[in-house]
Amino acid sequence: METVRKLFNKSSLLVPLVSIVLGLLCGAIAMLIGGYDPILAYSSLVEKLLGSAYDFGETIRAVTPLIFTGLAIAFAFRTGLFNIGAEGQFIMGMTGATIVGVSLELPWYIHGPLAVAAGAVFGGLWAAIAGYLKAARGVNEVISSIMLNWIALFLSNYIVAAFLLEEGQQKSRPIHDSARMSINWLADAMDHARVHWGALIAIICVVIFYLLLWRTKQGFELRAVGHNPNAALYAGMNVSRTIVKSMFISGVFAGLGGAFEVLGVFGYQVVMAGMPGYGFEGIAVALLGGNTPVGVFLGAVLFGGLSYGAAGMSFGADVPTEIVRIVIGTIIFFVASHGLVLYILKPFLNRRKAAAKEKEAAKA
Repeated sequence: METVRKLFNKSSLLVPLVSIVLGLLCGAIAMLIGGYDPILAYSSLVEKLLGSAYDFGETIRAVTPLIFTGLAIAFAFRTGLFNIGAEGQFIMGMTGATIVGVSLELPWYIHGPLAVAAGAVFGGLWAAIAGYLKAARGVNEVISSIMLNWIALFLSNYIVAAFLLEEGQQKSRPIHDSARMSINWLADAMDHARVHWGALIAIICVVIFYLLLWRTKQGFELRAVGHNPNAALYAGMNVSRTIVKSMFISGVFAGLGGAFEVLGVFGYQVVMAGMPGYGFEGIAVALLGGNTPVGVFLGAVLFGGLSYGAAGMSFGADVPTEIVRIVIGTIIFFVASHGLVLYILKPFLNRRKAAAKEKEAAKA
């Protein structure tokens, strides 16, 4: 088994890739049991994603918030924290952007960036609450961030209903055009798909994630505190401040996702009956991506594509959308069950190693 682990370490993509294949196979088996054609279903899914310019644009739209929330979860995890509150931070990002977008009238080159910044700051400050509670009071961030999710939902609904509500509607007044972050010329080229600048900012955030954590002194301190707070304290680092800083940055990523969802997609914020779900899906994205920036990007593409393409399976092959949830669930299961996947791969990897030894022996 140690040999298998060493081989796996050389290719960190192996387990996620195999998990995706196993998840798709499990989905195919579920379709066969239900009397559906898996080949038609998966081909309909791909056609839904890439069949038209509109669908391609909407796929990008579905992937974008998952990149933000996946980065939020992964960043916190890389610094030794488990941020379950990306959902609440996403909601607060929506609220901050809505307040600025509805209440102010400014030139577009100020209004849009200011609304985005407000969403990012709202998300970051909301996450910093959980960071402060952990640093100052020793409260586990998992518990506090979960509780803050619900507080964010009800606080956001109160703010919208009390101060921003459109008369006779269960949503805020429309965000001013000067704050909208949609890309009009690209939307027109894609048959009015809801593409927005958030897709580009998400890619930039992937790069920032990497540079900040692995190419700066601050990143080294964040990772050092996450690995061993006692050793970091002995080395002279401010552990409490670093914990709060880590949660703030994590919340900024999630807040940006919420801001662009309001500014780029809907143009208003509704009084929500439940949570959007992007923060919870971000946990799965980060898990599949191995908490790496590029992995998060690829995981978001997979999950967002499966979620949006589910409609194609439903219309093209009459397959219920719950089948896609089975696929996603089994992928997460296999990614989390590293030992099981490695056990399945062990014969193939051992055979590969034996073939390599034979080749070396033949050369000798």
